[in-house]
Amino acid sequence: EQLVESGGGLVQAGGSLRLSCAASGRDITLYTMGWFRQAPGKDREFVASINWSGTSTYADSVKGRFTISRDNAKNTVYLQMNSLKPEDTAIYYCATDQSPFGRLSPPKVYWGQGTQVTVSS
Repeated sequence: EQLVESGGGLVQAGGSLRLSCAASGRDITLYTMGWFRQAPGKDREFVASINWSGTSTYADSVKGRFTISRDNAKNTVYLQMNSLKPEDTAIYYCATDQSPFGRLSPPKVYWGQGTQVTVSS
């Protein structure tokens, strides 16, 4: 399973970015997909996930600002990030369960290489 993220970059506070994660190697239909992030000097933290039935879950810090979605036909998951804050600055990692119908619980996940998101104040 290979995950390739794109869409990161530099944006001013209050701006928006849309991250994409393209999966290859298997059909993602039965798998929970999600996003984590890691800021400098901090642990990697959960951001959002979407399961096989389309149910999404968010960290409290991003609720109401971020939206996760998936396009199974394109084997891709997205993260729309609005009203960005400087504290959203981090490397964002796409992740997927190693087994179908999972709960996206590390360490039993596959990771992408990460994409940098920087929000300036």
